[in-house]
Amino acid sequence: MKTESKLEKLLSQGHFVVSGEIGPPKHANPEGIQKHTALLKDYVDAMNLTDNQTAIVRLSSIAAGVHVLQAGGEPIIQMTVRDRNRIALQSDLLGAYSLGMRNVLCLSGDHQSFGNHPTAKNVHDVDSLQLIKIVKDLRDEKKFACGEELKGNEPRFFIGAAANPFADPFEFRVLRLEKKINAGADFIQTQCIFDMERFERFMAMVRERGLHKKAHIIAGVMPLKSAKAAKYMQQSVAGMIVPDEIVSRMEKAADPRAEGVAICVEQIKHLQTIEGVAGVHIMAVMWEEIIPTIVKEAGLYPRPKAE
Repeated sequence: MKTESKLEKLLSQGHFVVSGEIGPPKHANPEGIQKHTALLKDYVDAMNLTDNQTAIVRLSSIAAGVHVLQAGGEPIIQMTVRDRNRIALQSDLLGAYSLGMRNVLCLSGDHQSFGNHPTAKNVHDVDSLQLIKIVKDLRDEKKFACGEELKGNEPRFFIGAAANPFADPFEFRVLRLEKKINAGADFIQTQCIFDMERFERFMAMVRERGLHKKAHIIAGVMPLKSAKAAKYMQQSVAGMIVPDEIVSRMEKAADPRAEGVAICVEQIKHLQTIEGVAGVHIMAVMWEEIIPTIVKEAGLYPRPKAE
């Protein structure tokens, strides 16, 4: 065990983990986070707290993580390099650890032009690979990014990174994943998967390089609410592949939401059969209340306890 993370304990014990996602609000009231944590804590092993996702100002992921922890959940704080330089990133890592955070997901962050402050300056003092290395060196070497020794308690984070198996060039995706794992990533959460055949090919390349034995691969899934949502992701979301078959199923469904849940459950059961997949990350955007239903219908409830 590298850390005190509950997520690491479950993965190291060989359990198929389930994580969920909570988007912090665009205001200072934590009640929504507390409500979602109470709803999800018995159905997921950890909860991602996004860091100003889509470059829109929201309650900070670290503050949201504190509310999750106080409500009985296991937080995974996301941290992007878009908004902070290496000084601020390291300061926030120390602060987050002091507040009880034990998992961090290192990300680039969506470009600010997509958000509500499109003229804001991005920072990108370091990239997501370098952030992973910074977090690892703080933990394992007790060194700041400048090389100075950290005298005192080091932040011992379980380090996560993201992977998109569907962006082009396809063959490059595994090479980038390998770089992140070599930099220090302990677990990987993927972009949401709809094209199982392409993901199977991606995982075959992962296994060829032995990467599934060096880091825990957690596959992303997303329940669809409507045919319109499926078409939007198919046509407008870069790096996302939604097969025509899924769009057709959603279009023909008498109850699209129920069909979206059924598709998601089928995907989870398929992912459980793929060697090297250590869990699923359920991204139910603005639909967190459906996660318990998905977990139960996928046969993943009750959740295991960390020994």
